[in-house]
Amino acid sequence: MDVILWLLLLSLGLGGGALALFLWSLRAGQYDDIKGAAERVLYDD
Repeated sequence: MDVILWLLLLSLGLGGGALALFLWSLRAGQYDDIKGAAERVLYDD
């Protein structure tokens, strides 16, 4: 029974960490210009 508790706490910790990183990336503006990055590959500077 102790193993289930540890695995539950570990999964909640990892999920919370992933959510925190995702929210940080939203605030940092990582998803602001998705289409521009895709089209920038096609142009030769």
